Amino acid sequence: MNDRVDTPNPVIRLADYCPPTWAVEHVELDFDLGIDRTELEATLRLRRHAPGPLRLNGEGLELLEATLDGRPLTAADYTLTDSTLEIPLENDTAVLRTRVALRPAENTAFEGLYLSGSRDSGFLLTQCEAEGFRHITFFPDRPDVQSTYTVTLRADKARFPVLLAGGNPDGEGDLDGGRHWARFVDPHPKPSYLFALVAGRLERISHDYTTADGRAVALHIWAEADVIDRCDYAMDSLIRSMRWDEETYGRNYDLDVFHVVATHDFNMGAMENKGLNIFNAKYLLADFDSSTDDEYRHVEAVVAHEYFHNWSGNRVTCRDWFQLSLKEGLTVFREQSFSADMNSAPLKRIEDVALLRRAQFPEDAGPLSHPVRPSEYSEINNFYTATVYEKGSELVRMLAGKLGKEGFRRGMDLYFKRHDGQAATIEDFLSALGDANDTDLTPYLAWYGQAGTPRLSVTGQYDADARRYTLHMRQRTPAGAGQIEKVALPIPVKLALFGKDGTMLPLRLEDDVQAHGTERTVVIDSAESRVVFHDVDAVPVPSLLRGFSAPVILEFDYAPDELAVLLRHDVDGFNRWEAGQQLAGLAYDDLRDGHQESAAVSAWTQALAALFADSSIDDALLAELLTPPGEIELVERQPERDPERIRATRVQLLTALAQRIGASALRARYDALRARTSNTLDAASQAARQLKRRVLDLLALVDAGAAQQLAQDQFAQAPGMTDRLAALSTLGHSDIAAAAPLLGTFRERYADNALALDKWYSLQAQLPGDGALERVMALEGDATFTLRNPNRVQSLIGTFARANPTGFHRTDGAAYRWLADRLVALDALNPQVAARVATAFNGWKRLEPVRREAAHAVVAGLAARTDLSRDLTDILGRVALG
Repeated sequence: MNDRVDTPNPVIRLADYCPPTWAVEHVELDFDLGIDRTELEATLRLRRHAPGPLRLNGEGLELLEATLDGRPLTAADYTLTDSTLEIPLENDTAVLRTRVALRPAENTAFEGLYLSGSRDSGFLLTQCEAEGFRHITFFPDRPDVQSTYTVTLRADKARFPVLLAGGNPDGEGDLDGGRHWARFVDPHPKPSYLFALVAGRLERISHDYTTADGRAVALHIWAEADVIDRCDYAMDSLIRSMRWDEETYGRNYDLDVFHVVATHDFNMGAMENKGLNIFNAKYLLADFDSSTDDEYRHVEAVVAHEYFHNWSGNRVTCRDWFQLSLKEGLTVFREQSFSADMNSAPLKRIEDVALLRRAQFPEDAGPLSHPVRPSEYSEINNFYTATVYEKGSELVRMLAGKLGKEGFRRGMDLYFKRHDGQAATIEDFLSALGDANDTDLTPYLAWYGQAGTPRLSVTGQYDADARRYTLHMRQRTPAGAGQIEKVALPIPVKLALFGKDGTMLPLRLEDDVQAHGTERTVVIDSAESRVVFHDVDAVPVPSLLRGFSAPVILEFDYAPDELAVLLRHDVDGFNRWEAGQQLAGLAYDDLRDGHQESAAVSAWTQALAALFADSSIDDALLAELLTPPGEIELVERQPERDPERIRATRVQLLTALAQRIGASALRARYDALRARTSNTLDAASQAARQLKRRVLDLLALVDAGAAQQLAQDQFAQAPGMTDRLAALSTLGHSDIAAAAPLLGTFRERYADNALALDKWYSLQAQLPGDGALERVMALEGDATFTLRNPNRVQSLIGTFARANPTGFHRTDGAAYRWLADRLVALDALNPQVAARVATAFNGWKRLEPVRREAAHAVVAGLAARTDLSRDLTDILGRVALG
């Protein structure tokens, strides 16, 4: 079912949208399940919406028979192609029944119905978003066709003892020949992409839950027997998510049962199928021995994300795939808000913005740039991007900030009430939020249609005689993504002013009679604007874009001592971190240009050394402050990308910091943190582990011998995965030869733990140096490596290509050619995964000339092939344009 292409992909355009010709009021699906062959009888109750034939999507299906209103159809009655079934109909209502054959074991693309795991012990499951249902049966496979479903599953009881589908259970029983059946009814109309089934040998944990409106719900998490004991944290996260959504948004669950299933073979992170969520096991399983603190937070976040989709995505879905961010960006925002409430809000904000800058900003700056709501696409699978998710979330955050907490809640209440059971658009969303608050939000629609990251350039001017401080602001968005002219956007800028002593100043804007508070938000909605503050006694230090109030690149010519003031004194946790990031950037620039003793280097290291000695600062925040921008973010600080120079300069920057703090102080702090080592997940323990890792990395730069011994001891004595993996990482980056025995120990200890082995692959794939490619190639020969498992591919190949710049961007181009070979092989198995890995070539035009030519030759060669999938062809075609 891996579709090859020898012609350009058809372009789907938002402007061409037309409502469906036929509605499917109800769907009855009757499955006879088998690994090698599954037969499905589908009955569609149809109603005409507009003139035209019935055109159904269907790919990779063997049509066995079809009847219309009980009359058998012959080949003369319909037109069947590789992708559609078209039937001319005269009446306005009809009942179509088709019977098709599927081959799950042959489906390595993991789209539609497929086998997860081995033939002997694996289980069957489905993945239908975005267009997977057409690989299961003939159907108008689009999100604005919503139907109620009745699903009956039949299978061998010994081989498939567990039968699950979305909706409420509606009977089960035994059949002749050792077989059994189960039926499920979903009373809520849903699009086909939310259909799901699971069948196999699975164990479960369960919990009874009563919603705020009194509904009794049975919660079940299913996994294979060897990992079911690692699902307890996911259940706890689910319960907290359900309660939070009731309290924060008034949203209650609406079925009698909620199933969650873990699989190791999944292209995505998880899927919000109505009543039957399916999870990549890496985002569901957790235990202290094999999961890190970060992974616990990811489990909590992803469980919440998929549950929140029950309303923001399922009850209200998107009209078409151009509106994808309507469900994903909105739900990411809801997930981030939940995580902030469950943990530390400032640290969560830092984490989210750091991800945005690592993933979305580079996407926006390269050939894969596209608006949050694209105007066209060739392959929808390739638009599950950081732009749609993370930038989409930032747009919702801006709207929530403008409306305030109560206003945003009023708007969301109206949105859910107005569009419950409907397929909505971005315009519908903005209209509901605006109508509930008597405000016009249409200017924000431009954010959804314009690609690129806006740059907000700000200059300050102080008039001592008038005691007036003026901020001049200018916004511009670079041309790109086929958009030459960019319009001015409404940019909310939350700001404050600080005195040089670190005190916050009262703010009186131009139209104010007197000062109002110490923090304000102004909306910059024209190409050039100004903000005037009165009664300012001396030149202040502006704290701009507090909390990262808009997804823009801020340009302000801060002096190093001004950033040091914010780093030491800003009460906004995000802006304190941001000041440190900007100051580190200035210090990096000076070191790159050969200025070893610059004011920026001195200011950054002195400020952090002082904070390091301040026992009142939170461990987790200090760990973040001690971490300068990564190699990916630092690419933006030079016109041409030279990965080796970037890495060398960043190491030099960190070494300067470690020297300023001093080896003795680092060792003392490490010993104090080691004394607090625990096996608990409370916030203080997690923060201590996070800071301990950062301190050990810094110590390795000024006392390698001591750090290596400490790392070896920490690995041996670690009570859990966080400390164990941190020690192994420090040792691997400082001395790969010394790390080799511990890597072997890790491999042996976790030989039967797939997710822990993924970390083993990923850690080694990130180790820099001349031998990086050879090390990765050797790891491909490990008995546990396979191209058939998406997690394993991403942990080794994806991590190396995206997270090891010096290893991947070799001047001889060997790694580019190696990746090209792997992409071709991977594409034959799983086009979606191949396309995602291929995005590593994004931004090749920014490389220095030698690497640029080598990368271009490989990308152009791949793009010229005609035997690749639609998914990979689409990515390569856009990347090749640079």
